[in-house]
Amino acid sequence: MLHHRRGLRRLLHDDELLVQIETDWREALLSQSRTAMLEYAVKLTRSPAKISRADVQALRGAGFTDRDILDIAEVTAYYAYANRIADGLGVIEEPWIND
Repeated sequence: MLHHRRGLRRLLHDDELLVQIETDWREALLSQSRTAMLEYAVKLTRSPAKISRADVQALRGAGFTDRDILDIAEVTAYYAYANRIADGLGVIEEPWIND
């Protein structure tokens, strides 16, 4: 997970916001579009069968294009896949990976 944190830190350029997101992203000072994206990603990860057109429409309402929505779905699905493969094989982080 540290490599994910490092990537998020690089994207945000805001350590305070990073801590807020790690603590509780729902309480973090995020834009409406970022909140909508995270709500969708959480739902897709935890209960993918419950995703509906309304969820996609909520992303459109937050300003995302259909291409953006595809990207969000693909990245969310890829991370779920990659993490399950790593967890399923008992992969541990390399000792050189640090914050």
